[in-house]
Amino acid sequence: MTQSVVVQVGQCGNQVGCRFWDLALREHCHVNKKGLYDEALGSFFRNVDSRKGDETACGVGGRIQNLKARAVLVDMEEGVVNELLHGPLHDIFDSTQLLTDVSGSGNNWAVGHMTYGSAYREQIVQKLRRAAEHCDCLQCFFLIHSMGGGTGSGLGTRVLSLLEEEFPEVCRIVTSIYPSVEDDVITSPYNSVLAMRELTEHADCVLPVENQSLVDIVTKIQHMSHGGKPGLMIKRDSSIISGQGVLVGAERPFDAMNNIVANLLLNITSSARFEGSLNMDLNEIPMNLVPFPRLHYLVPSLTPLYTLADVYIPTRRLRPSLPFVSWNQEGWKTGLCSVSPVGHSHSLLALANNTCVKPTFMDLRERFNRLYRKKAHLHHYLHVEGMEQSCFSEAITSLSSLIEEYHHLDVNKGTLMHDTPRLSICR
Repeated sequence: MTQSVVVQVGQCGNQVGCRFWDLALREHCHVNKKGLYDEALGSFFRNVDSRKGDETACGVGGRIQNLKARAVLVDMEEGVVNELLHGPLHDIFDSTQLLTDVSGSGNNWAVGHMTYGSAYREQIVQKLRRAAEHCDCLQCFFLIHSMGGGTGSGLGTRVLSLLEEEFPEVCRIVTSIYPSVEDDVITSPYNSVLAMRELTEHADCVLPVENQSLVDIVTKIQHMSHGGKPGLMIKRDSSIISGQGVLVGAERPFDAMNNIVANLLLNITSSARFEGSLNMDLNEIPMNLVPFPRLHYLVPSLTPLYTLADVYIPTRRLRPSLPFVSWNQEGWKTGLCSVSPVGHSHSLLALANNTCVKPTFMDLRERFNRLYRKKAHLHHYLHVEGMEQSCFSEAITSLSSLIEEYHHLDVNKGTLMHDTPRLSICR
């Protein structure tokens, strides 16, 4: 049995995390009919006996006593975490998993990364170690954060570097929410580019999720659900809308978008948690899909999404064959799980490592340069202790180098490459 720990950083990270734990609990309630603590449940939850003062863990096969999420929640504002503690999910967290402040990072990567990263380093490491100690076989850290804000981008990437430092052998899969062009945080291009350098250097895999894409998906579903056809309505327990994990009666504007991301994360781990005809280990994701260490940005696709909302859309068939570049013909991994997500008869998740992320990164670089050419808002960052202007130039250089690597593969994708000689072991 293997376990994974979810690390939620910043407002967005914790809001997505709220939806994730809501869906995870509903999934196991749907599957686990006997009320026994099994290996699938143990992947993300501990089973503790709260009647004992030390909350002794209960082994696999026993009755479910009191579930605790394998999670660490970090935010430099208290709002979202307090909502979790006062909502239906409050029982699965305790104070040893939480780290909050009151002032926030002011949408400043440097404050999150440098100031709070230094001030709270030991506390963060302590909470990560404690979460790891509760695992028999820790397989993966899932980090959830946003790129546009100060805490998510700055402290989130500082936590990522601490994970590499403290647990170098444990896989680090990062879900990063990228801001849209019309983002209301004017400094989000700075924060995103500064964070990109850290993601490129310290993550094993990054799942980039564009905020605008989530908006478009939810808007299209809502539009079609009000199209006038009888029976078209969004189900309350779908992965698009779910009101179970927040305050009773509350439905926040971003819940529908966050549910899509939460459902994505559950699908990634399904084959590792439940039985199937072709199970997949989480470590196999970077092993099979990342031929070049820096180019580990995997574009996620999930289906069905629209049918979750009881909205009829003509079925789109998968292509019978897919073209592969000559230098990575074996870059393919399949996992088959016998347990479908709640509300589905079937589901398909695809993680694709290709060059389609290049335009997004180029657009981000252009938005960064528009600010940086004018040195706009630069003083807010340079006033932070430990932050220098060279951090900006190094970050944009790292991003440009990444774009160039993708471009090189793009223009040479049709070029045949001969097999390189395999390593021979001397006897």
